[in-house]
Amino acid sequence: MTEFLSWFFLMVFSYLVVLFCYMHFSYKKEVLNNILGFSALFITFFVIIIVVILMFQDTTLYSSTIPIFSLSFGLPLIIVGAIVLISSILLFLYKKIFKNKGLSNFWNSLEEKSNKRSKLRGDTYRKIPHVLIFIGLLFIWYLGVIIVRDLLGSISGMIPEENNMFLLFLTIITEPDSISVVLFSLGWFYYLLFFFFYGFCIIILANEFTRKAKKLGFPFNFLCKILLCEEEKKSYGTYLFFAIGQMVAALLTPPMVFLTILGMSSLADLATSQVGIRYGRNKIKWNNEKSWQGSIAGIIVCFILCSLFIGIYWAIIFTFAFFIFDVFTNKPLNISDNLLIPFGSSLIFVFIRFFFNFDYYTIILTWF
Repeated sequence: MTEFLSWFFLMVFSYLVVLFCYMHFSYKKEVLNNILGFSALFITFFVIIIVVILMFQDTTLYSSTIPIFSLSFGLPLIIVGAIVLISSILLFLYKKIFKNKGLSNFWNSLEEKSNKRSKLRGDTYRKIPHVLIFIGLLFIWYLGVIIVRDLLGSISGMIPEENNMFLLFLTIITEPDSISVVLFSLGWFYYLLFFFFYGFCIIILANEFTRKAKKLGFPFNFLCKILLCEEEKKSYGTYLFFAIGQMVAALLTPPMVFLTILGMSSLADLATSQVGIRYGRNKIKWNNEKSWQGSIAGIIVCFILCSLFIGIYWAIIFTFAFFIFDVFTNKPLNISDNLLIPFGSSLIFVFIRFFFNFDYYTIILTWF
C-alpha cells in the first residue's frame, strides 16, 4: 500500500509540474490557446486523481487493478523524465566537448529544407501522422471486433455497455463502492485508446518543454525543425494541441465517439486544408487563410464519417460543430482547431448525452 501511495504522490507532483510548465513556456499572445490547453490538461489530471483516490477506498482492487493503473499512469512519467535527464546530460557534454560544432549546422539544414517546402507539402507532413494514427486505431478496433466476436459471440467487454460518461463519473462520486463496477464496465478498448494518447501526450509535452527551455534535450526535438514554420515555433507545435485534444476526447467519450472525433481531427481536417490549398478560390471573409471550398470538403468528409460511426442525427450535430470550429479558427478566434475540435466535440457529446439522454447508433457494427 505504501508503494502505491508513493506512486500516487509522484503522479500528482508530476501533473503539477506539467501544468506549471505548460503555462510557463506558452506563447503569451495566444491567450485562448493557453486557457483551453491548460483547461484540457487540468480536467484530465483532475479526473485521473479522483478515480485513483476512489480506487484506494476499494480493497478488492488492491491485488491487481491498482498496481496496473499505477503503472499505466506513473510509468510514462518516469520513463519520459529519465529520457529528458539523459538527453540533457548528453547535450550538455556534446556542447562542452565539441563546442556545438556540426550540431547547429545540422539544425540549420533541417530548417532550410522545411522553409523551402510548399504550403501544400508542409500541410501534408503535419497532418498525415494524424491520419495514420486514426487508421491504426481503426484497424485495431476492427481486428478486436472480429477476434472477440469469434471467441465470445459478441463484443461485450470490448466497448462500454453504458456510454453516458458524465453519468458514470457522477455514479462513482455519489454511490459508495461503485468504482470497480464502473471501471470494469468501460471495456478494454476504452483504456487502450486513453492510455495510448496519455503516453503520446506526455512525450509531446516533454518534447515541447525541452524545445522551449533550449538547455534541455529530447530525442524528438528535431520534429519542430521539420514540421513547424517560423510563426508556429513561437507557440507550441500543432502536434501538441492535437495530442492534448485527443487525450481529453479519449477520456470523456466512449470509443466509437472518440474514433469519430479522431476522424474529424484527421481526415476531415486534412480534406479541408488540402482542398482549400489546391482549389480554394473563394476565401472566407474574416479568415483569408481558409476558403469555402475547403470548408465544404471538410463538411462532406465529416458527415460521412460521423454517419458511419455514430448515426445520422449525431452526424448532423458533429458536422455543424466541425463547421463552426473550422471557419472561426484561427480567426477571429485565435485557437488551434487541433485542440478545439476534439475538446469542443467531447463536451458537446457529454452535455447532450447526459441532459437529453440522446444515444448514438454505430452503423458499421452491422457490417460485421
